[in-house]
Amino acid sequence: MQNKIIFSVLLLSLSTLNLYAQNTTNKISSIIMGENYRIYPSSVTQTEVFIVKSPVDENILFSSGNTLNFIPFFISEGIYVTTNGGDSWQGSDTCQGEPIAFHGGDPGITIDKNGTFIITRLGRSPFAGLFSHFSTDNGQTWSFQKAISTDDLERAAITTDAITTSPFYGRTYAAWVKLSTPFSLAFAFTDDGAQNWSEPQQINNPINRSAGGDITTGPNGEVYVSWAGLTDTSPFKEIFVGFASSSNGGVNWNVTENAFEVNGITGVLANKGNIRVNGLPSIVVDTTDGTRRGWIYIVTGQKDLAPAGSDPDIILNRSTDGGSTWSPAIRVNQDAINNGKTQYFPTVHVDKFGAIDIIYYDDRNTTNDSSGVFLARSTDGGDNWTEFEISDHNYKPVPIGGLGQGYQGDNIDITSTSSKIWPVWMDNSTGIYQIWTSPIEFLTVDVEDITPPPSSFELKQNYPNPFNPITKIGYQIKEQGFVSLIVYDALGNELVKLVDEHKIPGYYEVEFGNANLLKNKNLSSGIYFYRLSVNGNYDTKSMVLIK
Repeated sequence: MQNKIIFSVLLLSLSTLNLYAQNTTNKISSIIMGENYRIYPSSVTQTEVFIVKSPVDENILFSSGNTLNFIPFFISEGIYVTTNGGDSWQGSDTCQGEPIAFHGGDPGITIDKNGTFIITRLGRSPFAGLFSHFSTDNGQTWSFQKAISTDDLERAAITTDAITTSPFYGRTYAAWVKLSTPFSLAFAFTDDGAQNWSEPQQINNPINRSAGGDITTGPNGEVYVSWAGLTDTSPFKEIFVGFASSSNGGVNWNVTENAFEVNGITGVLANKGNIRVNGLPSIVVDTTDGTRRGWIYIVTGQKDLAPAGSDPDIILNRSTDGGSTWSPAIRVNQDAINNGKTQYFPTVHVDKFGAIDIIYYDDRNTTNDSSGVFLARSTDGGDNWTEFEISDHNYKPVPIGGLGQGYQGDNIDITSTSSKIWPVWMDNSTGIYQIWTSPIEFLTVDVEDITPPPSSFELKQNYPNPFNPITKIGYQIKEQGFVSLIVYDALGNELVKLVDEHKIPGYYEVEFGNANLLKNKNLSSGIYFYRLSVNGNYDTKSMVLIK
């Protein structure tokens, strides 16, 4: 029967990125991922960056960072938001929560169970301390500041409990290190979207000064915090990681001042413009329903302590028993040890598959005065790693003048949705530091043995065929482009668009027959056609439904 289909093709021209991948068995391949871009191009310096996903609508992502300008001088917190899954971003280089003139930067961000955006920040004289603002309209407007603590303190880390079965579902926690003896870790929480906060509580009473507090929540309402224990003298290097847990929403804490030893990289990198770096811990918990549910992961930057080599490496420790015991250290980056290459500023995330995703700066593919950005991913709890270079250009780090020795920002960040990994980092390749990203589709990384990208365009025969009620359709594309996969009846009438979006090169598979996809259309037995189009390539095949 003659096919009466009319097609149109939208061509999207996007630069592609060849990525380096290597795992512990030294299998190397090239794959293609999305282009790098600035989420909010600006003439204002953006650094020390963060990103979170809404637990209400994963198409909503909220990113922030320190924003700086010197003539005229101001410091604030960027508000960068997408409500359409990253297709477009909007926002401002200034958080508009009053009093705007007294913001001190160092943001911590989260989105709670009601979709309320929450940001914490430092204040400037006369408003010293930690303050918060909230937004109920996706960051368009912000509340007046709310004081959380009037201590002299480091940047606060914040998180929200987004597990619906948790006894503390929706509670948002903040943790910070006080910059006065004994340099302890403190915390507070809010149950009403940052309208009010609990009185700050001291968690530990350290002998060594603490630094770099981080906080996360577990699958059953647990609260976990980590911090670095430092030497007593400058440059105050990290020598151990402290850990504390609470099972009752932060009322009581089990504290381990020295959970495991580290040898941090605090100091400056002479080969990279004398930028200031640190080995402070980043913590995350697996809250998926997989076999590693509840496992805790902490990542640090270390050197000269095995398995780290003589140059900065990325090191992971994990706990499978709620933090009571910790694994031996695991070296994440898989380049040759002691090879003179530098990895620094790691941050860790667990995605929907229970895989560990860690991003960090890495100079193995460039000169030692420059850096790119790598992603390391483990699907087995950290035993084995596959690495991908996710930056399509390198940059030469330099300090931002006027902000203390070597400052270029102290961290980068990562989150994920159900379909993509979202890393953010800062680089100065445009002349000033800006927030960059490169969204990564899981289909390009969620396999144990990475295979090369397809060398041809191909639409595969559905299986099973004949089918009832569901069949699967596979296809492969060798170039980026707008992909359309549409099912038609025998008369050429369109039934459903199975795919209608931009795709990167790869191998894909979709289902046909699901009532939701067909919008409850009652299909009869017979012949149906499906057609794939991308970048001027077309192919059509038939399939048979038998009821």
